[in-house]
Amino acid sequence: MKTRAIHLSPSQLLILVFFTAILLGTCLLKLPIASYHYVRWIDALFTATSAMTVTGLSTIDSAKEYTLFGQFVIITLIQLGGLGIVSFALLIFIMLGKKIGLKERILIQQSLNQTSLGGVIKLVRNLFLFSFMIEFIAMLFLSIRWIPEYGFWKGVFYSFFHSISAFNNAGFALWSDNLIRYVGDPIVNIGITGLIILGGIGFTVMSDIWYKKSFRKLSLHSKIMIIGTIVTNLLAMAFIFFLEYHNPHTLGHLSTPNKLWASYFQAVTTRTAGFETMDLNDLKEPTALLFLLLMFVGAGSASTGGGIKLTTFIVIVISVITFIKGKQEIVLAKRTIATSILLKSLAIFSIALLAIFLAVFVLCITEKAPFLKVLFEVISAFGTVGLTMGLTTKLTMIGKLIIVMMMFIGKLGPLTLAVSIAKSEQASIRYPHEDILTG
Repeated sequence: MKTRAIHLSPSQLLILVFFTAILLGTCLLKLPIASYHYVRWIDALFTATSAMTVTGLSTIDSAKEYTLFGQFVIITLIQLGGLGIVSFALLIFIMLGKKIGLKERILIQQSLNQTSLGGVIKLVRNLFLFSFMIEFIAMLFLSIRWIPEYGFWKGVFYSFFHSISAFNNAGFALWSDNLIRYVGDPIVNIGITGLIILGGIGFTVMSDIWYKKSFRKLSLHSKIMIIGTIVTNLLAMAFIFFLEYHNPHTLGHLSTPNKLWASYFQAVTTRTAGFETMDLNDLKEPTALLFLLLMFVGAGSASTGGGIKLTTFIVIVISVITFIKGKQEIVLAKRTIATSILLKSLAIFSIALLAIFLAVFVLCITEKAPFLKVLFEVISAFGTVGLTMGLTTKLTMIGKLIIVMMMFIGKLGPLTLAVSIAKSEQASIRYPHEDILTG
């Protein structure tokens, strides 16, 4: 009897690899040596998914419930998820001297969201070189703060854990209050935000900067990401500072220097990282809406961050401006943006909105919580951010499963999931044009 081989597309294989890693992580977190108390399967699954998708949401107190073994499992999942489990597999192939075939190249292209197969192997090498080097330097920098406070070994471990968590934009911390206790600490603020920015800007940008060493010679994508990141962070910092200045639950009780530190930190981390140095349970509504936008947009392509990506958002905004001005081509920095890029951006934007709507709709039925907190939770999960307004620990079983799905969709990308389900069709016939009324 002959058996039929199962052929999976790169998108389907990528989903399968991620799903398998999450299940393995769930089983490891269920082991007795992983936690101090009994952890339910749903909570282990939630934590494993959150770590693998570098989100940071948790239904239980990860700082108190998980042992050293459990924390190592979490940080391993974060590293695998942030840098890409496919990238690690490819690194092993390279180290063993194995030949990298077309299928492997297509898979790595898919996982790193690249537009072409050219240079993907070099990108993976750079990815690991930059990542490990940055994480090691950051660990040494954070050790200046935490070794004197906790002793050598504990201080080194805390620095090691948070350098990986921050660079991969995960948001997991080893304190129950996250990083609120370090709201005005320069070393923690600079170290953590520096890692978040470097991890979120994208590996292609870091590689571009490394080899070209001149802003003028950088690719359009790199220029957009660098300028967009700086402008977004500064504007977000200013809005948070002025909107929350007198709020006693967030910035109101802090000194002016600490208010500035907290505003800067939250402006950076809200885009995708999920760390917090101020309590978010009682944010003012305008600030919460700003956070929703930042989380939805997210970081850069081929980065450790989530969201629809900053470049996707900018392409859509520029296309709207182009249409209003009556122009035919989308031009940015004296470069024409291809129509295919716009269509891809619109597809990502539309599928993301649909997924968020469906998740919010279900949670509004299953959860007893204000609409704003439900929306905040869903977008935080989709953007793999990890911030919450206090709803995560109160979720029902269905609520937890919905958030798990949103984290999974957010990490792999809505377009990747859609492509894995849809059947690719090549049009062989062209039909006549006809206008329809819109608007």
